[in-house]
Formats: sequence, C-alpha cells, structure tokens
Amino acid sequence: MDPHQYCQAKAAGSGSSFYYSFLFLPPERRRAITALYAFCREVDDVVDECTDTSVAQMKLAWWRKEVAAAYHGAPQHPVARALAEIAPRFNLAEARLLEIIDGMEMDLNFNRYPDFETLKLYCHRVASVVGLLSAEIFGYRDSRTLDYAADLGLAFQLTNIIRDVGEDARRNRIYLPLDEIARHGLGEADILETRETDGFRRLMEFQIERAHGYYRGAFAKLPADDRRAQRPGLVMAAIYQTTLDEIRRDGCRVLKQRVSLTPIRKLWIAWKTWIKG
Repeated sequence: MDPHQYCQAKAAGSGSSFYYSFLFLPPERRRAITALYAFCREVDDVVDECTDTSVAQMKLAWWRKEVAAAYHGAPQHPVARALAEIAPRFNLAEARLLEIIDGMEMDLNFNRYPDFETLKLYCHRVASVVGLLSAEIFGYRDSRTLDYAADLGLAFQLTNIIRDVGEDARRNRIYLPLDEIARHGLGEADILETRETDGFRRLMEFQIERAHGYYRGAFAKLPADDRRAQRPGLVMAAIYQTTLDEIRRDGCRVLKQRVSLTPIRKLWIAWKTWIKG
C-alpha cells in the first residue's frame, strides 16, 4: 500500500474518536489529518508497547530522524513519507512534530505528576500541539483560533486521563495530580489497588468539571468566522463530552472499566455535529 493507504489503515484500525471527527473532510485535508493522526499513533505505540525503556528511547530517537528526513531528506517510514508530502501544503512545523515526541518521551521518564501545572506541560506536548497542527490542516483566518485549538487539545487529553485511570494504573502510571489525590483523602495505593471510594468519586467529579471548563473556554475562544472550518474539532469535542457524561452517569467507575461509545453512536454524534456546523 502507498503511504496514505498505510495512514488510513492505521487510523481506521484504532477506533479512535479522532478518526470519526474527520470523516466528512474534503479528501486533501482528510489525507493530511489522517497522516498526522497516524504519526501520533506510531510514536504513542512505541511508549505503550515497548517494555524496555532503552529500546523505546532508541525508537523515539529513530522517529526524530524520520521527522527530520521528512523535511530535509528521504524518510523511510510510510507515515513520515506521507508527512513529507502534506507538511509544506499545510504549514506543519517540524518543531511541533518533534514536540509531540518530547511528550511521548515524558512517559518514559515520569509516571507521576505532583500537581496540575506540571501535568499541563505533558498535556500541551501530546495534545495541545496536535490541536495546533490540526487547526493548520482544517484552515483558519483568525489567529485566535490557535488559542481555541490549544485549549481544546488540553480538554481532550484531560478526558483521556479521566477515561483511562484504571488502564494507566495497571501500567503503574498515575496522571491525576498527586496533590489533588491527597486533597480528596486518597493516596497512590487507592488508585493502584482500584478502590472506588466516595473520595475517589469526588476526585473524578472534580476532574470532569475541570475538563468541561476547558471545553467551554475553548469554544468561547473560537472566532465565528472559523467555526465552519474547525468543525472536525467540534465533532471530536461532542464525542468526548458525551463520553465524560457517560462516565459521570456510571458513577465514575473508571478504575475497573473503560467507558467508550459504540462506533454507531460516534458516527451519529459526528454527523449531527457536522450538519449543525
């Protein structure tokens, strides 16, 4: 398969909400956002699938070289070859792709975050930067749209953290800020040993409210002139906010199960949000 077919297979196989958000884009923009998403999946898989940290470090170093080759040479990987094609067309900065790798590398060096301000750097690198690159692909006229895109990316990552608390704990990772865990009368052991207490539910309600706050803040920053172009982000936001509502409705039992929407429901939300504009 050619590079773009590879990226399409990578994106479709993930079942991610990200995939549903760009189904209705024109072909050229859809190819570009699919290549960006495939890149994110590739470097994220390095961290998630490599049990040996030194091997993961080497693989991420290889991806840094592939990004450089996409801009200045001849990349080998089909995703990097796809990026080489679409990066000049959509003004995708090399430094931002490298910053995404910086974020993935943080997962090799940190499995705890003392406070929210520290966590925000991680969220910026792995999600807000993706939002900024996505905004370039979707198109915008007003530079304030970049502020919207950065905040929306942060909201997406907070949603991922809430949804995946139990899954991350089984990998000995805790993304919930430690000071907030303590403030709710909990310790690391409560998370790692999946104790779904009243204190834990209150902690998760706090996290959900903060995520919704970032969604509201992002929407408020989106200029009306760019709303139509940025519809894919609004589609993903609708899917993610619905997921948050389902988590809350289920009693925030994210330690022992992972709440997700069915493909049909995601497609329905995507279509409805796209038509609404």
